[in-house]
Amino acid sequence: MLADLGARAIRLLPPEAAHNATLRLLTKGIGVPARAPVFPVGLSVTLPKSGLKLASPVGLAAGFDKNCEVPDAMARFGFGFVECGTVTPKPQAGNPKPRLFRLEEDRAVINRMGFNNYGLEYFVRRLAKCSPGVPVGANVGANKDSEDRTQDYVTGIEAVAPHADYITINISSPNTPGLRGLQDKASLTALLTRCRAADRKGKPVFLKVAPDLDAEAIADICGVVRGEGAWLSGLIISNTTLARPSTLQDDQRTQAGGLSGAPLFHPSTAVLTRFARELRGEFDLIGAGGIASGADAYRKLRAGAHAVQLYSMLVYEGPGLAARIAGELDAARAKDGFASIAEATGKDL
Repeated sequence: MLADLGARAIRLLPPEAAHNATLRLLTKGIGVPARAPVFPVGLSVTLPKSGLKLASPVGLAAGFDKNCEVPDAMARFGFGFVECGTVTPKPQAGNPKPRLFRLEEDRAVINRMGFNNYGLEYFVRRLAKCSPGVPVGANVGANKDSEDRTQDYVTGIEAVAPHADYITINISSPNTPGLRGLQDKASLTALLTRCRAADRKGKPVFLKVAPDLDAEAIADICGVVRGEGAWLSGLIISNTTLARPSTLQDDQRTQAGGLSGAPLFHPSTAVLTRFARELRGEFDLIGAGGIASGADAYRKLRAGAHAVQLYSMLVYEGPGLAARIAGELDAARAKDGFASIAEATGKDL
């Protein structure tokens, strides 16, 4: 409760300043619970293809902790797994400020951060030292000025693999020009072929995709991951959207960048459903986008997700959100008579 009150106070600052202040407080342990919650046994999940064991299927999405500075703290707030990054081989400042905007009226966020991070060397040093007691993923990306972006992913995978519990290949950020082009069939095939060779540690690898995909693009991606990318553990669905729903009310709605938060819930869940129907349980699916409650998380699971991630709604709900969602998920599981929350996966397909 105190942490949630602190989050409301920090929200009086401009968005990026508030985020940076939050990270500084967390690195000092200020407002961090003394220990992680103990989850009901019915919430435990083992992702079928990757084998990742989660005490709770509610994870922290990449973007909150770009430099792997606070995974231990976030685990204590009740996240069953934590994904850090996106990290690029070389440090980069990202796009010009301001680049992060709250849409208060819509409970949404627009960002055009541009993979700002301290680079792989700093990230790996932090990753090697963390011990949060939950799986930690490393989300890797490409530098904006890179002459060989595929090589950036190879470099990232090789660097984080000895220390990460899983790796995410992020080709879906809308804020690095041309990056989403790697989702095209030929480009994706070439990328995954080289990344497969880089994963010498055999760590679970996920591909993070955009919500702005039509039926043909979804079919192409599914075909690639079944073929050249068959070594992949699964997909994270989805990143932020470039769409601007007509229902948006906030004055900041015209800002350029990726939209996340409440307006992303329905479109990202629709894309998740399409991937789940196409892949028929062959890959682990992690649902992300607009989750603000246990009911939202439960719907993602029933739409085909094996686990879920959130980030943007922490802005509005505070850091206690993950633990609250876990409790609500367990209640939904019990109400529907499932011995394990894993039994809910795909029930609405």
